[in-house]
Amino acid sequence: MSTALTPPAGARPPVRHPEAPAPGELLGAHYAHCFGCGGGQPHGLHLEARAGEGVAVTAEFTVTADHQGAPGLAHGGVLATALDETLGSLGWLLRVIAVTGRLETDFSRPVPVGTVLHLQAEVTAVHGRKIYSTATGRIGGPDGPVAVRADALFIEVKVDHFIDNGRPEEIRAAMADPDQVRRSRAFEVNP
Repeated sequence: MSTALTPPAGARPPVRHPEAPAPGELLGAHYAHCFGCGGGQPHGLHLEARAGEGVAVTAEFTVTADHQGAPGLAHGGVLATALDETLGSLGWLLRVIAVTGRLETDFSRPVPVGTVLHLQAEVTAVHGRKIYSTATGRIGGPDGPVAVRADALFIEVKVDHFIDNGRPEEIRAAMADPDQVRRSRAFEVNP
């Protein structure tokens, strides 16, 4: 792990927000067109994350033929995306908007098409706007062998980050959604 992913002296343990989803609760897609969790992406990951205990989440992702790199195996970038999406879901438990600042991924074993990847992520420390976290992806079940893992640094941002940098037509469409909950959720998780 690089020093950029090591919490500095003075970093504090994470604290689950009192209004965070309850352990076991399905977090749902933050935005229908998100490649990681949205149902509006036909070849997306359709990752489903659940709140865990403390400041942790679990998720599952089924590798399909649309996700392969080498014949019959998941593309490494898709696996990194699944880890990133799971790590981004941790913001729901802290009740902050955060984006990936750094993601360091290690690949331990190949993940065949048809595999259900069992993901687990947790926040390890918080320092100012910096959120340090780690994740693993296992095959064969939640206690199966580790196939991929990542350490990450997320940075807390304001909603202006998305408004100022997103493509205007998608921003306008998300902000015009009459469903207030969907409108606010669109901007709550790592893009």
